[in-house]
Amino acid sequence: MKEIGLLIVSLLCFSLSYGKQIEVCGSCEVTSISQAIEQAEDGDEILIKSGTYKEHSILVNKSVKIQGEGLPLIDGEFKETIFRITADHVSLSGLEIINVGQSYTKDFAAILVSKSDDFIIENNVFRQVFFGILIEKSKNGVIQQNKVSSDAVSQSNSGNGIHLWHCSKMTIANNELTGLRDGIYFEFVKQSNVFGNKSFGNLRYGLHFMFSNENSYYDNIFKDNGAGVAIMFSKFIKMYDNRFEHNWGTASYGLLLKEIYDADIERNVFDQNTIGISVDGSTRINYTNNTFSRNGWAITIIGACYENVFSKNNFLNNALDLSYNSKINSNKFENNYWSEYAGYDLDRNGVGDVPYRPVKLFSYIVHKTPETIILLRSMFVDIINFSEKVSPVFTPDNLVDSNPLMHRIDDSN
Repeated sequence: MKEIGLLIVSLLCFSLSYGKQIEVCGSCEVTSISQAIEQAEDGDEILIKSGTYKEHSILVNKSVKIQGEGLPLIDGEFKETIFRITADHVSLSGLEIINVGQSYTKDFAAILVSKSDDFIIENNVFRQVFFGILIEKSKNGVIQQNKVSSDAVSQSNSGNGIHLWHCSKMTIANNELTGLRDGIYFEFVKQSNVFGNKSFGNLRYGLHFMFSNENSYYDNIFKDNGAGVAIMFSKFIKMYDNRFEHNWGTASYGLLLKEIYDADIERNVFDQNTIGISVDGSTRINYTNNTFSRNGWAITIIGACYENVFSKNNFLNNALDLSYNSKINSNKFENNYWSEYAGYDLDRNGVGDVPYRPVKLFSYIVHKTPETIILLRSMFVDIINFSEKVSPVFTPDNLVDSNPLMHRIDDSN
């Protein structure tokens, strides 16, 4: 009986892999994508020839491979969603999809995937989208090597590039996202990987995710976004080898961590952001081998952050290395390189003989009264910082790097 079951599965897989091909073009027997899907059976391939196809509300309810030849243009004419995928085992690639409908009450997308398992969306170009790729209640999907762009001017009338909701085991790889509300958005997404993406020039976040556990984010570039990257209400996160660059603004940062638990932040570069990392209510996070360069603040810690470890990081020419607003500290700083460190190393073991206090009194003052930042380079600031270092009053006694490194750590980012 078991052998018969395996035979049936093998025959089904053979059928799905070697179906017929349906060609779509202006002079073909089939002239529209919707017509081709109606005629197709599970396992068929739909080959869309070069040309322009003005279609929307295309329902993909069969396990088919949709392939473009010569980057055919699918123009939704700003009417609703263009492709809606509800079947399992669907592949869609090689298309240019433009002019998605816009709405204040509905989430129109270039491609909407709903309750699908095992699908691939790759090598497509999306322009003038509301939402680019919107995935809901799906799993085992691959979204890779797509270019998604729009011209978002306000959050209320724009959508996200790649938006996932209630999904698992997803791969988001090597996509380019710009001119959107959020480049990538996760909500209730688990056991997924995001890597090799470039998310830049977006209205709000390059990456934004909430309530999403056991995910990894690596080798991405988040640059010139309105507020940077926000990670909220999640646990068991790994972020490594990413770059957070040029995220400037009064409420901007490279990375925001809010209510994050049990995470690893490793080998990332935070360069020229208003704040490198803003941490709020996050616990048991390991910050290792990161580089903070030329930021306004390298790190700001806002209350309820416990048992975090900052080790072997480079702090290079930041206006302020660390802002800390509590007199209680259970976080550990050890073996970091601080460009502001002025100590000495008499035994020449590469570790400073004098501990370093990364929190300056002036950073405490700026936190309470932001307008005082204009005094940053004044002699007055040097005097008050020195007095706090000699006799700490406003900062925790144990907030100190007892073994500061004398030389910056070589990072490969």
